[in-house]
Amino acid sequence: MSSSNHTTRERNRLYWRANIKLLAILLSIWFTVSFVLSIVLVDVLDQFQFFGFKLGFWMAQQGSIYVFVVLIFTYAWRMNQLEKQFGLDGGNGTSPSEKEVQS
Repeated sequence: MSSSNHTTRERNRLYWRANIKLLAILLSIWFTVSFVLSIVLVDVLDQFQFFGFKLGFWMAQQGSIYVFVVLIFTYAWRMNQLEKQFGLDGGNGTSPSEKEVQS
């Protein structure tokens, strides 16, 4: 195995590790907001008002959707940063796994 192939594999491994870590963080936030705040803690949050509605109700109906949209944009923004960091933003449309198979 050549040194550059080894370097490419290591870079790809680090890229996917960063990708999975980002996904785990964002999915944890999504779970917390959509399940814990909107279902489990709804009665506790309903003691507070937000825009004239009970906070638990608002989180279940609107807040979790807003958070989900923010998470989508956060993921896209952060993945663009990761692709630049790992030199994968060349615009040729190949992912690290495809590059590894081609080499």
